[in-house]
Amino acid sequence: EGRMDQKRTWFEKDISGCSLTGFICEDGKRVNGEAIIQSIASMNERSNGLGGGFAAYGIYPEMRDLYALHLMYDETSTKEETERILNESLFVELKEEIPTRNTKGIHRPPLLWRYFVKVDQNRLFEPEVSEEDYIVETVMKINTRLKGAFVFSSGKNMGAFKAVGFPDDVGRFYRLEEYQGYTWIAHGRF
Repeated sequence: EGRMDQKRTWFEKDISGCSLTGFICEDGKRVNGEAIIQSIASMNERSNGLGGGFAAYGIYPEMRDLYALHLMYDETSTKEETERILNESLFVELKEEIPTRNTKGIHRPPLLWRYFVKVDQNRLFEPEVSEEDYIVETVMKINTRLKGAFVFSSGKNMGAFKAVGFPDDVGRFYRLEEYQGYTWIAHGRF
């Protein structure tokens, strides 16, 4: 009585949602990023190639007491303005380009830099503002006031890595197999 045929073709599958995977090493041992890249790659049919990302904890043990800020820039002039704000607001222990490699699925990436910073207690003008809140304020200042600059990760001994592309291409682009972490998560946009 007016029912549609129940047979479906491959393109009519009910696929809902994005791809997501992750793991935690409860014993604190660190695992390189190859495991999370392989895990998310097994779900490429749940991604559309418009975005993938990773987050990992335990990847910067030598800088564990500093905040790792990952930034994307559209151009060098925006980078210079952002670094002025960072130097006015925080003590920058180390700044460097985020290591990447040319990857077939990643096209026209922005400038990618990371900064290892700490809060200079002399710059906290309001005693009730915590160190974490001060970092958030600084991140929001950059993300809302500077066109062409975006802080996409801010935390201690952790980092987020994202780009437009399939997640496994994003992981290879950022060379995640060279990082060691005790917690990994990955996401593919659908």
